[in-house]
Amino acid sequence: MVLKTPGELELMNEANRIVHETLDGIAARLRPGVTTRELDQFAERHIRARGGVPAFLNYKGYPATLCTSVNDVIVHGIPGDQPLREGDVLGVDCGVLYKGYYGDAARTFPVGAVGPEAERLIAVTRQALDIAVETVQPNRRLSDIGHAVQSYVEAQGFSVVRDFVGHGIGTSLHEDPQVPNFGDPGRGPRLRPGLVLAIEPMVNAGGPGVAVDADGWTARTKDGSLSAHFEVSVAVTQDGARVLGR
Repeated sequence: MVLKTPGELELMNEANRIVHETLDGIAARLRPGVTTRELDQFAERHIRARGGVPAFLNYKGYPATLCTSVNDVIVHGIPGDQPLREGDVLGVDCGVLYKGYYGDAARTFPVGAVGPEAERLIAVTRQALDIAVETVQPNRRLSDIGHAVQSYVEAQGFSVVRDFVGHGIGTSLHEDPQVPNFGDPGRGPRLRPGLVLAIEPMVNAGGPGVAVDADGWTARTKDGSLSAHFEVSVAVTQDGARVLGR
């Protein structure tokens, strides 16, 4: 667990500001008929214009700037040329390296008008992230975050993905500790000021099972149900949680 100085937190705040600007730009461009490759190209241009570097591009061989996950894809969907359709659900995960520090965030967007289940799934997943952030307080335990997410999501009749978790972040994209979205409270290390966590609930409309495509990246719901994903990078402060970049 690496604790950041105030100066490091400001650099991470700027990295995350670029991430959120990019996600805002994607929201403005999103419509039926656009391709995820077009969104990816916009994201790379914007990140580089702001002095950042796309954090995911070539990370362990990943071939794009964004992860674009459509409908039953949970995470790590690779951008392509298939036009998005009215009613699709699109999860977009974006990472930026800025002056040696990483930012990481994700949002799930409706494409045009979506059905009631998709609308509720997106709303519940977004609320699960808000609940997780509210849980971040100095001296609480790490597992309190995942317990809060799981309790809320399952009470809404959805399931929490267990194969992928949130993570620490800083001078590396993925640092200790891991941040599961499930588990019992009161376990793991205490949250200390200066710790930065990328908290990212991944919620399925059906069961929690995961299947990975032959490309080695695209992770889908095993039962074909819809999935949603929200993420922010959060610094622990003396006063609670600080969402970086917002």
